[in-house]
Amino acid sequence: MRPRGRGDARRAAPRSPGAGAARGNLTGLRQRLIDVIEPVTRQAGFDLERVNVTRLGRRHNVQVIVDSDEGPGLDAIAEVSRAVSAALDAAEEAGDLVIPGEYVLEVSSPGVDRPLTDLRHWRRNLGRLVKVAGPTGETITGRIMAVTGDTVVLETDGGLREFPHAELGPGRVQVELHAAADTDEPLEEPASGEEDGEGDDR
Repeated sequence: MRPRGRGDARRAAPRSPGAGAARGNLTGLRQRLIDVIEPVTRQAGFDLERVNVTRLGRRHNVQVIVDSDEGPGLDAIAEVSRAVSAALDAAEEAGDLVIPGEYVLEVSSPGVDRPLTDLRHWRRNLGRLVKVAGPTGETITGRIMAVTGDTVVLETDGGLREFPHAELGPGRVQVELHAAADTDEPLEEPASGEEDGEGDDR
């Protein structure tokens, strides 16, 4: 059976109505997917960050989020996608059909909107500006300078501050925009005739 990639749909083999009713709950389905997928991602050297399952009509969308200290590249994502797809196929062939009906499998890495909850999230975002609720509930904005043991060090307007990870809320990476006008180099004038599509007479 060919690997399923991003946006690739397929139909599962028929099975008994009783099994379908028992596995119709998305929460239970998500846990069964984690049981199959997590050993595969761990063997590939990735953390399984999240598995989302949504349903639209008869089709399920399965979104698998993986991450690593180095940050998974496109080639690594493709390899993990093939491995996850093969594991789901193997579960079907063993008679333990994980996903009822048609489904689309998507494997990707976390975006910048992913909340920083585990220490590994903070460690993987060293140098980035974050906003987080502090120990007393105050909002703290600072740059992640270090993660040692269970302590997070932030550089804030008031200087370096250390926080026990357990006392911080979920951190949010702040998108920093750097304007092109930061450079003092003058803009180049367009070559004569090129800007307006003018050229040699032919």
